[in-house]
Amino acid sequence: MDIMDKLKILADAAKYDVACTSSGSNRAAKRGALGSAVACGICHSFTADGRCVSLLKILQSNQCIYDCQYCGNRRSNDVPRAEFTPEEVAELTIRFYQRNYIEGLFLSSAIIKSPDYTMEMLNATLRIVRETYHFNGYIHVKTIPGADSLLIRQAGLLADRVSVNIELPSRESLERLAPEKTRQNILAPMRAIRENIAQNKNELSLYRAAQNEPKFAPAGQSTQLIVGATPESDSKIVTLAEGLYGKFKLKRVFYSAYIPAGDSSLPTDAPPLLREHRLYQADWLLRFYGYKSGELFASEDENLSLEMDPKCHWAVNNLHLFPVEIMTADYLQLLRVPGIGQISADKIVAARRVGKVDFDHLKKMRVVLKRAKYFITCGGKTYDKFPLLPEAIAPRLTDSSRIAGYTQLTLAQ
Repeated sequence: MDIMDKLKILADAAKYDVACTSSGSNRAAKRGALGSAVACGICHSFTADGRCVSLLKILQSNQCIYDCQYCGNRRSNDVPRAEFTPEEVAELTIRFYQRNYIEGLFLSSAIIKSPDYTMEMLNATLRIVRETYHFNGYIHVKTIPGADSLLIRQAGLLADRVSVNIELPSRESLERLAPEKTRQNILAPMRAIRENIAQNKNELSLYRAAQNEPKFAPAGQSTQLIVGATPESDSKIVTLAEGLYGKFKLKRVFYSAYIPAGDSSLPTDAPPLLREHRLYQADWLLRFYGYKSGELFASEDENLSLEMDPKCHWAVNNLHLFPVEIMTADYLQLLRVPGIGQISADKIVAARRVGKVDFDHLKKMRVVLKRAKYFITCGGKTYDKFPLLPEAIAPRLTDSSRIAGYTQLTLAQ
């Protein structure tokens, strides 16, 4: 098979892996090497100077020995099959980089013969890219559940970011839809990656001689959860994500709306794109705003509201905590106000040290008063006399334009 035919098949097969994230890895260009890595680099986005930054996102192979029902590359699915050699992936990466098509590589694979065999092939590819072509740019590799810990360590020393896909939120769903995989085989590599990152950082800080040694996964690790293939609630998913951040020190948990692929017993409805979006919003609140998973769900509902974002929904259900006074509220209280983000909260705290802050000042700080006005006072004054009641405020916080946008995307699927 021609290499470009392989590229067409294996790039399309990689579309189910989420990789749109900042690289999180800084590595300057050096003599004799090709490329560099910048922490702000992000897949399919733009840097401050207007450059489009992208990754070559492909599978090493889509010839899988497993039959996971949610996966388009499962062995029972009738799709074209192909497999790259390590040399072919390396050559494509370098050629595309030299033509300024890409700024990094995202590499994953189906399970070819065994987890160890597949991981050895991925490592062979990374060694050629790094050591033969001296590629100094960003690499993200998906490690294989069940692979030997030594192979995982080798991958982490060659790549910037490593990840292991959990895929399904519960042990029961995994046993039902992916019986060849076990929760232990998925969590063991995540644990090994966490320990290797910690050990490597400790070694680099203790021994100056180690400063020239390669860093282990300097951009950390991530994972992916499929949404909508199984009946788990949003509460289950968000609680699992919170545990993964705490236990394994993940950089990101990605959420992927389930897309039906081929004949399967799983739901064939349109992908739950709006639900996926709400999960990302909830994830952001966990990572940057100090929320706990249990706070985001009303006692009678185990799923996030589709009508309004999780922050607004929490505020409407906790009106006894509002309004907060802009001049005296602490930083964490400000972050809980819908329409006030981290940057706005920083500006408010800095401004009130030197004078009074009123609603006009908040507008200049780009606080979203359309949302915030119901939950704040400035010098004891409210924005208007609107009653602070759930039935009055909730309809005004409905994210109607976003709901309409995701509805159109769903209908287009």
